[in-house]
Amino acid sequence: MSLTARGNERVAVVVDPTPGSAAGAAVVGVGLAQCLALDDLPRLVAQVEAEQAPRWTWWSAAHDARPLVAARVSLARCWDIAEAHRLAAGGWQASPPLAWATARGLEPEGLPQPAAGDLFDFGAADAETAAPDAVVRADGYLRPEAGSPAWPMDSARLLAWAQAALECAAGQEDRLAGADPRALATAHSESAAALLCVELERDGLPVDRGTAERLIRESSGPRPTSEGHAREVRAQRDAQVLRHVPGRESTDLRNPLQVRELLASVGVVVPNTRKWVLAPFRDTHAVVDALLEWRKAERIATTYGYGWLAAHVGSDDRLRGAWTACDGAAGRMTAQNGLHNLPATLRPAITAHAGHVFVRADLGQIEPRVLAAVSGDRAFAAATRADDLYAPVATALGVERPIAKVAVLAAMYGQRSGAAGEALKGLERAYPTAMAYLDRAYAAGVRRAPLRTFGGRAIPLDQVLTQDSGGSPTGEPTRGGPHHGGPTSALHGGPISAGHESERHDREGADSAARSAARDAARGRFARNAVIQGAAAELFKAWAATVRATTRELGAQIVLCLHDELLVHVPEDSAEQTRERLLTALDDSARRWTGSTEVRFVADASIIQRWSDAKA
Repeated sequence: MSLTARGNERVAVVVDPTPGSAAGAAVVGVGLAQCLALDDLPRLVAQVEAEQAPRWTWWSAAHDARPLVAARVSLARCWDIAEAHRLAAGGWQASPPLAWATARGLEPEGLPQPAAGDLFDFGAADAETAAPDAVVRADGYLRPEAGSPAWPMDSARLLAWAQAALECAAGQEDRLAGADPRALATAHSESAAALLCVELERDGLPVDRGTAERLIRESSGPRPTSEGHAREVRAQRDAQVLRHVPGRESTDLRNPLQVRELLASVGVVVPNTRKWVLAPFRDTHAVVDALLEWRKAERIATTYGYGWLAAHVGSDDRLRGAWTACDGAAGRMTAQNGLHNLPATLRPAITAHAGHVFVRADLGQIEPRVLAAVSGDRAFAAATRADDLYAPVATALGVERPIAKVAVLAAMYGQRSGAAGEALKGLERAYPTAMAYLDRAYAAGVRRAPLRTFGGRAIPLDQVLTQDSGGSPTGEPTRGGPHHGGPTSALHGGPISAGHESERHDREGADSAARSAARDAARGRFARNAVIQGAAAELFKAWAATVRATTRELGAQIVLCLHDELLVHVPEDSAEQTRERLLTALDDSARRWTGSTEVRFVADASIIQRWSDAKA
């Protein structure tokens, strides 16, 4: 087979969703329209990659790219339809029928449902095409069962499925390019991040099993040999708390109500037993500090104990879990099995394997620097030239550095009271363009107006916001939308006078209005922060994708993407070169992302043996 170089054209790769299917996979593009067995797919893709370097296109890297990643085929460019849809539409849902409908300008509400297969399934076939292998219906929607085991694939169907992926990606590209000048570049880096997620799941995070077992034992006790022994170990952990409150030894520390009663008995009255609520009372009574330490040990014992180690750390001493490139809200990468929330106590167990080290880098003061970039505030951008951005901000405001830091963070999180209140007024005077950018985001959130990040991601305001008891956004989906949370009008009890009924209605109306205003304000605060968090996530993924591309020849392997931190596993003799390329990648990706060099982004990059060796 001879391939003619055509530059950066699209080539679709789709994998039959039915396990063990004879159809295998299909490759369509650059003159190819071929079905082949999964075992033969890596060879063909590697050949096309070497000769063409196309933009590989798939419905989802999590499914279609998996056999290529498993075979360690290195791909430079890709387009992930699911991630491009999440970018364009916001939220998490990104099924092929939904992505297709959005890319083709069809109403998502009109998505056809798979046939139920009974006598009352009227009209299910009315809009179908006559051709049994057609992927697209006569009404323009994707066949609802296409791409699922419910629609068994043969060669003709698999090729049609791949062709549909090409058409969907082309539609997405047109719509993104028309909606936002930066969205196309964001789609490229988001797609690269999705491919990186499959590689992260394959490679895992290096773990020193012996150190992990020692840390678990020191924190939560020895490995239980029986259920009775497990109860004895739990009782020993509990005793470290209960010894401070004689007479309360029967308290169940896993029962929040009983814990609150225990605390009240020593004069610590709290509305709940969350860590940040209890922390200010550490010096009030010894039991508070003991309880907070107990929680750390209990968390390791129950979530990151011996069972976790056995279930998720493989025989090659690598911690593995599923990764996603977008959390459905601000667009941050997430992972399972402790990869994103491993307790600090266990970090010494994350150790480079023999002959290797970690190159670890953490973006410094990323959120205020992102604010300077996305707002276009020239004065705030000038402050980013300093290694410590808060120092020039403090000088501009005439306050101490800690106050300046609190004020900047408060501005991005919508907090206007407390110590930062006066300093916020100074921010508005010194950096009016940046503050106006945040205020516009807040106003859009209150109005539920369409809102996008700097990179073009739609922010799903009504999907990701409720209020917790503290009045802060929790990221939980709303139930019924912001206008459906008020009390019902049903009357309970005996007869009520007209006057009392009127008063009750007035009171309920006022309560409902107050709740609605509180929800609007919470949504505004969420929007104010989401435009910064979302943009920071976009820059981080562009950086990670660039690091992936520019360090691979050195044997470097990204093994962890944690918020604003990269951990790269690399042979010792390539460590310094990897560190330098990592910093260069930040400059390059930031320049491409912002379109200028006016805002300076910084990273603390170091070569370490254990994750815990990194500076806090």
